[in-house]
Amino acid sequence: MKHIFGPVNSRRLGLSLGIDLLPPKICNFNCIYCEIGPTTEFTCERREYVPTSEIIAEIDTFLADAAAAQRLDVFTITASGEPTLHTGIGTVIRHLKDRTAKPVAILTNGSLLHDQAVRHDLLPADIVIPSLDAAREQSYRKINRSAACAPLDLVIDGLIRFREEFAGRYWLEILLAKGINDGPEDLAALRDSVARINPTRVQLNSVARPPLESFALPLSQSELTAAAQHFTVPVEILADFTTREREKFQPANATAILAMLRRRPCTAADVAEALNLETAPAAEALEQMVAQGLLVKTAHHHKEYYQPEKA
Repeated sequence: MKHIFGPVNSRRLGLSLGIDLLPPKICNFNCIYCEIGPTTEFTCERREYVPTSEIIAEIDTFLADAAAAQRLDVFTITASGEPTLHTGIGTVIRHLKDRTAKPVAILTNGSLLHDQAVRHDLLPADIVIPSLDAAREQSYRKINRSAACAPLDLVIDGLIRFREEFAGRYWLEILLAKGINDGPEDLAALRDSVARINPTRVQLNSVARPPLESFALPLSQSELTAAAQHFTVPVEILADFTTREREKFQPANATAILAMLRRRPCTAADVAEALNLETAPAAEALEQMVAQGLLVKTAHHHKEYYQPEKA
């Protein structure tokens, strides 16, 4: 399938079926830490970039397998870029809410929540996770490198407005990169903006996978813990995948592995955890795919990551 991937074990959401609304990489940000790669279509224009009917058809195909659908914890709408740029996102959310009782989560950079049409589209969702990596203009430009049509004050205003209208779970993700947006002035500005936004919780993150720019460096666990003390709302520090008790219900499958790795580089442990594989068969399948020229390995902070061969 082109638009659906998984199910994968999400560290935040449980067993999740991913729904990717956009081809890579249509976005109004070009974040230095992005694991997908550089933005290829830099835009704030909302339109139907792929047929919404195709996405819905794939959802219905998946839902036809009642046992597979029942295993899920959540449907997660995302994109290889910014999903709210797709004007069909509201239709997809409503279709899921009509067809299943499972919760629907949205991952977004939050930059278009100032648009009333976008807020209206997202209101039926159960969980919305926008981002705010910086609350100072200089740092915002450095880390997110946004399009001119996404000024910081408008982004923060949209995050506040959506909180006033949305009744579901509202988790604000903040990603910190060393020396870019983690200084005392940055953390104070973020604290004040988060207090105005008043999310259900803050999810504090740092650079984990190979980033777009080599100068995007991670904070340590102790540095993230110290940063968390600045906020007055509950803070969850996001960590690597952790093993949970689960059913090993599928063998290593090259198609499923490629679908996952097209969206982000992963270690063998990530792949095993996300796709419910035993560790040894997952590692063996990845090495076979490297030998076949389907994948390449890259080293990042003493870990080996797999991703599709670009050529």
